[in-house]
Amino acid sequence: MTATTPTTATATPVQENRKTRRFGMVINLDSCTGCGACMMSCAVENNCAPAKEKITDRTGITLMRVFPVNDRKPMPVRQAGFVPMPCMQCEHPPCETVCPQQAVELDKLSGIVDQMPQRCFGCRYCMAACPYHARYFNWSDPEWPAGMELTLNPAVAPRMRGVVEKCDFCHGRLHLAEDQAALEGNDDYTYTPACVEACPTQAIVFGDLNDEDSEVSQLAKDPHTFRFLAKLGTEPKVFYHSDHEWVRRLAERDMNGRPPANEGKEA
Repeated sequence: MTATTPTTATATPVQENRKTRRFGMVINLDSCTGCGACMMSCAVENNCAPAKEKITDRTGITLMRVFPVNDRKPMPVRQAGFVPMPCMQCEHPPCETVCPQQAVELDKLSGIVDQMPQRCFGCRYCMAACPYHARYFNWSDPEWPAGMELTLNPAVAPRMRGVVEKCDFCHGRLHLAEDQAALEGNDDYTYTPACVEACPTQAIVFGDLNDEDSEVSQLAKDPHTFRFLAKLGTEPKVFYHSDHEWVRRLAERDMNGRPPANEGKEA
C-alpha cells in the first residue's frame, strides 16, 4: 500500500491577477465626540436587531462600540475623550487560530477577518481569544417591530441565535464594490463602510493600507498614530490618532484599564 500525496488547490488566473489589498482605518480620537453615529449606522447596515428588554453589556450586540475614557486626574483638570472600538482586523488574528470550525478566516485579498455564521456553532473560543473584546454572542433570534423588517439591508443576512458576531468592515458594501468592478472588467475599486460615512466629524478614515499614496496609509505612519495592545503582535489594521500623550498612553493598558507593570516606575 503506497502513500499518496494530497493534492492542493491551485489559484485560477483570475485569482492570481487580483489585486491584494489591506483594508484598514485610522480613527482620530481628537475629533471623535462620542455621538454614537458610527454605532447606529453599523447596526442598521448590518441588520442588528433592536435590543430586547433587560439586555446587558454581556448579552447585547454592538459591532462598533464607543468607550468613554479619561486621564484619571481630578476635576476640574480632568481630560476626557472617546474610543470607537470595532474588530481590529488583526493581521495575525488570535480568533482564527482557536476556531475549531474554521468559521473565522483572514481574507488574503482584502485583509479583512471574515466571520462565517453558517459555520459557527457557538463555542465562543474566539471571544475568549480576542484581546479587544470585539466579539459578541447572539443569545436570541433577531426580532424587529412590525414593519421594520422592510428596512433591512438586502446585502446582509441576519444572523441566527447561537453564533458569534463582529464587525467585518461592512462586507455587504465590499461585495457590491467587487461586483461592480467585475461588471466593468477591472479590479480597481474601493468602498466606504457605514461608520465612516455616518461620522459627522469625519474622524474615521478608511482605505487600502497597501496603497502608499492613500490617506489612510499616510495617517497610519504619523508619529502620533498608534494601535491598541500592539505589544501582543496581532498587527491590527485599525489605527488611532491623537495629539494628546495621555490618550496615546491608553494603548498599552489592558481592556480593563490596568496600566503596564512598569508605568509610573523610574528607569
